[in-house]
Amino acid sequence: MVPEAKLEGGVPQTPGWFVVSAQETRWLYNEMGWYDGFEGKGEAAFQELGINLNVLHPGLPMAMYHEEPGQEAFLVLRGECLLIVEGQERPLKAWDFFYCPPMTKHVILGAGDGPALVLAVGARKGKAAYPVDETAIRHGAGVEQEGASPADAYAAYSELKEVPAPEL
Repeated sequence: MVPEAKLEGGVPQTPGWFVVSAQETRWLYNEMGWYDGFEGKGEAAFQELGINLNVLHPGLPMAMYHEEPGQEAFLVLRGECLLIVEGQERPLKAWDFFYCPPMTKHVILGAGDGPALVLAVGARKGKAAYPVDETAIRHGAGVEQEGASPADAYAAYSELKEVPAPEL
């Protein structure tokens, strides 16, 4: 039998199943926007699946342009976004779904007049790489030099800080 996880502040502290409102979980924030990953640390981290909610400011990226060995999927729940995939721009709006096979170069940015809400799901499989792409660079979502270091890719952004859930 799988035990129920112990929660503190909406964050699992032990392995197991749990139910929590996204409004009660740990939200993190920096200049890129709000991020809620739902999981705890150590044994309470999700081993095989990454899932998160992202609230994006217009013109700012959810991540840096990257590719990774696991598949990912994104659903725009609210607002407008700009997808850059394999160097091409694609507008996204509420209820648009983007499936991303392994090693697909991509990034999503907020667009429109207000914040966007995006659900992201991905397999935990290896590390991301950050290729150079002129379209992503033009939108402030790309690296100038190819590399595999997240610290280098995100050097322009401050550390994520814990904040209350955003109002939508």
